[in-house]
Amino acid sequence: MSTILKWGILLGLAVEVWTYILGFAGWYKDPVLQSLFWAVIVFQIIILFFALRQTAAQGRTYGSQVGAGALISLTAGVVIFVGSYLFTTVVFPDYFAEVRAAGEGFYRSQGMSEAEIATTLDAVAGMQTPFMNALLGTLGTFVTGVLASLILAIGIRKKPAS
Repeated sequence: MSTILKWGILLGLAVEVWTYILGFAGWYKDPVLQSLFWAVIVFQIIILFFALRQTAAQGRTYGSQVGAGALISLTAGVVIFVGSYLFTTVVFPDYFAEVRAAGEGFYRSQGMSEAEIATTLDAVAGMQTPFMNALLGTLGTFVTGVLASLILAIGIRKKPAS
C-alpha cells in the first residue's frame, strides 16, 4: 500500500473513530461538549507530521511534501465523507434534530428570545443535512491538510542540493 494511501486511510479512520466516540457518548447533544469534535484538527496535524516524515525519507522536497499532505487529506476526506454520511443517516438518524434541540436549550439558557433562537437555528438548518455535513467534513479535512502541510513541510522535507 502506498504511503499516501496508508496515511490517508489512517487519518480518515482516526477522525471517524473520534466522531463515533462523540456520538455513542452522546456528547454531540451538549453544546459545550460538541466543541470536543475539533480535536480532529490536532489528530490531523499529528498524523500529517508522521506521514510527512515518512515521505521526506523517500526524498520528497517542499512542494512534493505539500502535495503529499494534500493527497493524504483528500484520501482521508473520502473515508470521512462515507463515515459521516453513515453516522447521520444510519447510526444516528436523529442527529440533526437532537443537535437543534440542544442548540435551542443552550440559546434559551443564554436569554435569547424565541424569535432570535428560531432565526439563529434556521440560518444553519440548510447545512444540516447528511450530504452537506459529510461534504463540509471532507472539505474541512482537505483545507486543514493543505494548510498544515504548508507549515509542516518547511521543516520536514528533503533539502535541495546546493
